[in-house]
Amino acid sequence: MASGGGGGGGAAWQPQEEGLREICGLLEKQMAPTSDDKSMIWQRLQQYSQFPDFNNYLAFIFAQAEGISVEVRQAAGLLLKNNIRSAFKTTPPVNQQYIKSELLPCMGAADRQIRSTAGTIISTFVQIGGIIGWPELLHALVKCLDSNDINLMEGAMDALSKICEDVPQVLDSDIPGLSERPINAFLPRFLQLFQSPNTTLRKLSLSSVNEYIMLMPAVLYMSMDKYLQGLFVLANDPAPEVRRLVCAAFVQLIEVRSAVLEPHVRNVIEYMLLVNKDSSDEVALEACEFWSAYCEAELPPENLREFLPRLLPILLSNMAYADDDESLLEAEEDGSLPDRDQDLKPRFHSSRFHGSEDVEDEDDDIVNVWNLRKCSAAALDLLSNVFGDEILPTLMPIVQAKLSATGDEAWKDREAAVLALGAIGEGCINGLYPHLSEIIAFLIPLLDDKFPLIRSISCWTLSRFSKYIVQGTAHQEGHDQFEKILMGLLRRILDDNKRVQEAACSAFATLEEEAAEELAPRLDIILQHLVMAFGKYQRRNLRIVYDAIGTLADAVGRELNQPAYLEILMPPLIAKWQQLSNSDKDIFPLLECFTSIAQALGTGFSQFAAPVYQRCIIIIQTQQLAKVDPVSAGAQYDKEFIVCCLDLLSGLAEGLGPGIESLVSQSNLRDLLLQCCMDDAYDIRQSAFALLGDLARVCPVHLRPRLAEFLETAAKQLNTPKLKETASVANNACWAIGELAIKVHKEISPVALTVVSCLVPILQHPEGLNKSLIENSAITLGRLAWVCPELVSPHMEHFMQSWCIALSMIRDDIEKEEAFRGLCAMVRANPSGALNSLVFMCKAVASWHEIRSEDLHNQVCQVLHGYKQMLKNGAWEQCMSSLEPHVKNKLLKYQV
Repeated sequence: MASGGGGGGGAAWQPQEEGLREICGLLEKQMAPTSDDKSMIWQRLQQYSQFPDFNNYLAFIFAQAEGISVEVRQAAGLLLKNNIRSAFKTTPPVNQQYIKSELLPCMGAADRQIRSTAGTIISTFVQIGGIIGWPELLHALVKCLDSNDINLMEGAMDALSKICEDVPQVLDSDIPGLSERPINAFLPRFLQLFQSPNTTLRKLSLSSVNEYIMLMPAVLYMSMDKYLQGLFVLANDPAPEVRRLVCAAFVQLIEVRSAVLEPHVRNVIEYMLLVNKDSSDEVALEACEFWSAYCEAELPPENLREFLPRLLPILLSNMAYADDDESLLEAEEDGSLPDRDQDLKPRFHSSRFHGSEDVEDEDDDIVNVWNLRKCSAAALDLLSNVFGDEILPTLMPIVQAKLSATGDEAWKDREAAVLALGAIGEGCINGLYPHLSEIIAFLIPLLDDKFPLIRSISCWTLSRFSKYIVQGTAHQEGHDQFEKILMGLLRRILDDNKRVQEAACSAFATLEEEAAEELAPRLDIILQHLVMAFGKYQRRNLRIVYDAIGTLADAVGRELNQPAYLEILMPPLIAKWQQLSNSDKDIFPLLECFTSIAQALGTGFSQFAAPVYQRCIIIIQTQQLAKVDPVSAGAQYDKEFIVCCLDLLSGLAEGLGPGIESLVSQSNLRDLLLQCCMDDAYDIRQSAFALLGDLARVCPVHLRPRLAEFLETAAKQLNTPKLKETASVANNACWAIGELAIKVHKEISPVALTVVSCLVPILQHPEGLNKSLIENSAITLGRLAWVCPELVSPHMEHFMQSWCIALSMIRDDIEKEEAFRGLCAMVRANPSGALNSLVFMCKAVASWHEIRSEDLHNQVCQVLHGYKQMLKNGAWEQCMSSLEPHVKNKLLKYQV
């Protein structure tokens, strides 16, 4: 496809007729709706892409081709954009120059689609090559904006708005050869265009300025008054899209630059109240975001307080389902219809974590699309947390009126009122608490309402009060209510409607977490309902049943380990387990479910353990092969398979204890695990080190042959410049080293000091690290000192102070005992090493509620007495006098 001009200077390139015809023909065929062989055409176009001047042809077709349809020109332009994105670096500069020279005139094309595609291609060039490589562009854009030709102005604004959206920082940076940053030239022109009679120009200029609120270049900061005046003028724009952008500007400003809005805040609130009822849903939704943004910016509540009587009714009325809400259609769907692939939302497994910091689960949003109803409910939730019971006198009469509305046509109002009760369930609990029993009594019958969406929202709202429902079981009335709610939710778990099934399972899981052992007497009936759901549910909701079973196992623990319960629960789970292939992602929630069951049953799980264990090993092996060779593995690599299997193996180790030894001895788990500890994916490493620690506790003998490699890899996790980003991996690695140390004793010696040298900086600079990593570092340091005091104690004066501070923060348990055994062993080996930190050591000792181990208690007494004898001439008394009274009192039990 050589060029007629021999590929010389940019202007000399000319297309050849034949090539032009062929490419246009292919593009036309590709777009034909009846085109049979799209892949064949695609392959031909890919072959053409190998020619250096193929993109010149596309640029020519896009910009100049006479008599060719706009659709074909546009297709050429979009293919050009994709090629630039994938092969910019390899496109010869002379060809780049030709393409750019063809693009600039297209900004003023008569056809809007061509102008818009030109803007997209120009923005792609700027994203990849910056502005520096295209000095003519800025000049052309300014010239178009100043031209008064509407096509040129729209074309330039289209390109600029895309650049501002994709790479705003490019225009706000210093460009060699330019006296000022490009944004300084453009921003005043954007603000000027706010007054344009042309809707497109108003919209594009406003969206472009909004992109700079976060970056806040000096020129915008200096023009802030003009910008705000412009926003107030555009506030009543006839175009909904412009009004939406005005709202978006105020929302962003309140989030990141609230000071500039402060003088105008009353006007802004008045405006937002008005447009929160806008005839356009998009505008109303954007306006509604303002209330949540205001609360989250922690601005003074009094500015908003006087507006609550007007705001709350608007939010409540917007919480009713809109007539076109897709949930209304879904709610009609028959529960026996199989799920389509697009109904299955992606799920995320969070890797195992050893430590004190459990991340709070966010309330699962019942369905995924963000809309005015959900935004209004979220705003009400936040407002209730800011204003608490103050909102009840305004809100409750409206809620009560909506709840008592009768007749089928009022069901959406009733549903919105139940949603409102759930939304304020946290923030207004003090004011609701005296009436909670009545509220719950009112909600229970709604679990059997004829409208499925009232049944589903009642499940959710009841779950928001779980904590108080469970607390109430102490007295008879509360106990009866708990029974009714439990049975009501179990009935809804078997509802025919998918939405209700989902809401009931999620609500039940929340109730289980609160109720824990309260559920034990009812396990029989609970399990029967959950197992019936197995037979009834489609794929998506099956995942939620697994979750509910896992949560149940976590909640009731060993209570589950009874033959009668296992006979109900395990056969259907095992049947599902056998149905799913090793590469089916539906196995993830089942693996998680088994993890919880294995931990709950303990040794009771051993009858089911062998096939589960072996399958985990096979899946990990398959995935490690798939990573390098998916064809011979027969599977696509997905690290989540490995993470879930490692976590299930951890659950088995925790549940079976030393009983897992026979399974480990007959498999290659040790080598697989070492490979996982070295993986480049941090969530695989996180779960791998958790399993390493769990295996160290129950069968360390099987790790011994590769102990040095495990220890070296674990130590590496602590010595990384990216510690904050991979703190969870470091945390588990640190914990695993400590667990290994107390099992292999002196065999830890070769890495002991390397590890100590990594732990000390963590203890000395704990700022910004998670609490768990600091605690585990302190415990592991103590465990190393306990098994190798002769190695660690010569260095103790370097870390004694920060180590003792960390030890004081740890709650009483066996791990803290082992750390203190290390403390005593070090002091015996090097008493002078702790002299300068004695006050901190006394505080660490005083942090014990009580030392359960008599032996350790005596060791601590000996250490303190040793120092009392060592410090003569009033030095001991001086040390004691600097301690707080409560610390001195705690030390009395050690007879000093």
